Amino acid sequence: MTSPDTDAPAVREEVLEAIGLTKHFPVRGRLRDLLSRATPRVHAVDDVTLTLRRGRVTALVGESGSGKSTVARLLAQLYPRTAGTIRLHGEPVTVRGGRPFRAYARRVQMIFQDPFASLNPVHTVRYHLTRALRVHGNAGRTAADLDAALRALLERVTLTPPDRYLDKFPHELSGGQRQRVAIARALGADPEVLLADEPVSMLDVSIRLGVLNLLRDLKERLRLAVLYITHDIASARYFADETLVMYAGRLVEGGDSETVTQRPAHPYTRLLIDSAPDPDRITGAGRAAVAERGDGEPPSLLRPPPGCRFHPRCPYAMPRCGADLPPPLQVGDRPGHWAACWLHDPATRDAQAGPTALALVGDDGREATR
Repeated sequence: MTSPDTDAPAVREEVLEAIGLTKHFPVRGRLRDLLSRATPRVHAVDDVTLTLRRGRVTALVGESGSGKSTVARLLAQLYPRTAGTIRLHGEPVTVRGGRPFRAYARRVQMIFQDPFASLNPVHTVRYHLTRALRVHGNAGRTAADLDAALRALLERVTLTPPDRYLDKFPHELSGGQRQRVAIARALGADPEVLLADEPVSMLDVSIRLGVLNLLRDLKERLRLAVLYITHDIASARYFADETLVMYAGRLVEGGDSETVTQRPAHPYTRLLIDSAPDPDRITGAGRAAVAERGDGEPPSLLRPPPGCRFHPRCPYAMPRCGADLPPPLQVGDRPGHWAACWLHDPATRDAQAGPTALALVGDDGREATR
């Protein structure tokens, strides 16, 4: 006898995928650019590939201006992409507005960084949530259905009792409460994917953990695929299952969060980790490490440097780094851990003394000999 599940369609774990995602913004050029018919372009995102899976959080980490928010807006189809493919459940999808965009937004929702800016100050919480429910067809048929749906949304984001919040305006709420309303509005579409663009960076430190725990609970209960964008790599380790590191529009490292944060394989990832406050660096014990961190500013994305975009700041840069773009290379310490760095090329490792070309962190978590 055939099992009841034999003919049932398999649940696809990969919900949203980006393959070779690229976005270049044209800018107004000078007269000589017009005469030469060359349009200057900001290379905001170049060849980004990532996968968001059901019930998992993927963190996208990098400093300001690295292209993280642009990636989220491309995945939300708020920007047209220059190149690349976006797949929803394995099917390529491109929307330009109208009903196709509404159908896409029903499945892929975005949470913006500033909840005060993303909520209309002249409307109440009831209005914001009601509009989301009605636009996406989840308001029910009667006033009682709508009222029950509104209360369920607020209870889901732990704004209880709901009557206390439904008729309040955004300015009457705290920052954490406003962000919870924004999350509830996104949940009004009953989405499969949440794109959270630095959802706690505008909040007080004391309430950030509560919002992250809320998102984690929603991810587990609703089996959501979550993209968590942040510049705080420590919160990525706490909250995310997988971490991708982005620099100057390109991904430079990826793997499970514990490995990426504890055994960084790319010099830029180590720079992000070292940027966190550390009392040891204030004393003389940490001066040598500070000197090797990599000074300077990120490159201009109008004219990105050739090769690895981090090589002008990298203390390990070789002549090859300024000429050839490194592909994702397997680090070899953990399955799935990769870095776009020539120091992990087998030919480079063979030429180096020691077991690896770049031993940034030893097994005990301390900096190892290079």
